[in-house]
Amino acid sequence: MRLTTKGRFAVTAMIDLALREAHGPVTLAGISQRQKISLSYLEQLFGKLRRFNIVESTRGPGGGYTLARKSDEISVADIIVAVDEPLDATQCGGKGNCHSDEDQHGHCMTHDLWSNLNLKMVEYLSSVSLRDLVQQQEGRAVVIQDMRQKKIKVESSKATKTAPALAAKKEVPAKAPLVNSVFNLARQS
Repeated sequence: MRLTTKGRFAVTAMIDLALREAHGPVTLAGISQRQKISLSYLEQLFGKLRRFNIVESTRGPGGGYTLARKSDEISVADIIVAVDEPLDATQCGGKGNCHSDEDQHGHCMTHDLWSNLNLKMVEYLSSVSLRDLVQQQEGRAVVIQDMRQKKIKVESSKATKTAPALAAKKEVPAKAPLVNSVFNLARQS
């Protein structure tokens, strides 16, 4: 079996989402930043996950993604199948025509071995829930930050840094009146 980056990234992103959803919807930009996965790639993956009713999206400020089902009801196999990741170790894609379409004995000598491996992989990945993976990460004491709170803190610290600059700007003395000014001539008369 060859599990490509599509399946790996989808599972990684789902663990990240499940770890952080208690703080509200999780943004793809946050997942992208933490997991070093392209934002456009995550958008594609989450579109597929949404169609399979694995995640839900919330639009607008404070929006993002949440799980559509409980984490113990989502298996790793569900995630991988949702993003179109084939779980197939056979050379023929499970069709049984390992050697050629015309061959009467299309199966290769190891076809049954790889077919049985496919069944075991699906069985195993179906037995592992997203909750299991989250608990595993929590056992490793993964630091969970809510990026929105961090952003608010950054903005408030920016406000305090710019406040003295604004105060200094307000204290600038008034400009001396222009000698040629019409208003200045009116005052002189």
